[in-house]
Amino acid sequence: FPSVRGFSRSKRAGVCLPAVSNSSRTAACKPKTHVVFLKVHKSASSTVMNILFRFGETHNLTFALPINGASQLGYPHYFLAESVEGFTLGNASEFNIMCHHMRFLQAQVQRVMPSSTFYFSILRNPIHLMESSFTYYKGSSPFSRAQSLEEFLSQPVRFYNSSAPDSQYAKNLMAFDFGFNHNGNFSAKHMQLMLRYIEEAFDLLLLSEYFDESMVLLKEALCWDLDSIVSFPLNSREESTRSPLSESMAEKIKSWNRLDWAIYRHFNRTFWQRIDWNMGRERMQQEVRVLRERREQLAKTCLQGGGSVGPRELRDKSLAPLQYGKATILGYNLKPGLDEVTGRLCQRMVMPELQYSRSLYRRQFPEKAHTTAYPKHSPLLLVSP
Repeated sequence: FPSVRGFSRSKRAGVCLPAVSNSSRTAACKPKTHVVFLKVHKSASSTVMNILFRFGETHNLTFALPINGASQLGYPHYFLAESVEGFTLGNASEFNIMCHHMRFLQAQVQRVMPSSTFYFSILRNPIHLMESSFTYYKGSSPFSRAQSLEEFLSQPVRFYNSSAPDSQYAKNLMAFDFGFNHNGNFSAKHMQLMLRYIEEAFDLLLLSEYFDESMVLLKEALCWDLDSIVSFPLNSREESTRSPLSESMAEKIKSWNRLDWAIYRHFNRTFWQRIDWNMGRERMQQEVRVLRERREQLAKTCLQGGGSVGPRELRDKSLAPLQYGKATILGYNLKPGLDEVTGRLCQRMVMPELQYSRSLYRRQFPEKAHTTAYPKHSPLLLVSP
């Protein structure tokens, strides 16, 4: 197991979670500007990433961006500090936000980010995560020969090769992203050590199934305002590409993804405990209602038709999300005639991950951006910085 940080959660730099009104809470705590987000695959993490992109850009913060304008921090290899553009020994305090895909290795992240950094991630029920992964990563080695997820689950050993590239997409993907051996046959004791390590390394674990509640917790923990955490869903699939799962398939997924199921069960419990201890269900419901009202308001302001559209209906191709695997990824059309300030806000809220990341890279490293070769898997769709 990777080493746990040498202090307990009670010694962490002040997480603002008192059950008080927004105005008094704002006066009582200072917005956090050093943040690490472990972007777990297929868990609404692109939407969270967009929130961090917008906050960092608005507040002129510095991102720990992948070298050479890449889209990931060395994934699927373990994260190394040297995979961050501009990293040199001793300049950790210069970076504010790290949120690109990586396989977590705490000691290396600590080389880049200061000790006061707030660490968080987001989880997804492994049952839904695997259904999504099968559709999205159908072309990768573990899934490519299976006609359906049901066929894969009926005889996983027939299709699964633990040493094959991209094998993590088909088994214990969350455990892999957190830095563990996704093929490990963990004992009960080792499972507890895994959970304890995650608890010690991260200040907050969110749940994609309760995204709005998660954003309220994040807002409280970071001492950010409402507009900083409001968002539109990004990188989401068209409903027609989703497959229903039987109870027997769900049980097979839990058994096959034993590590992920242990992680999810544990942090599902602590998620609700945190709400009960720090703000209560009633106040959470109020906060969620305000968040949803603000999102609806912004959707009416920004979006033509008020919601997402398929790739063929997209008018502005510079805002087209990457289409990958067998999934159909939805995007947005902005309303025409928006004023400059509103238009910029709306554009940032719907900008796909790859385009936004590239825009930030050009802004942070203008001298390198014009000579940077774009990754082959990224769409050559550019937006002005």
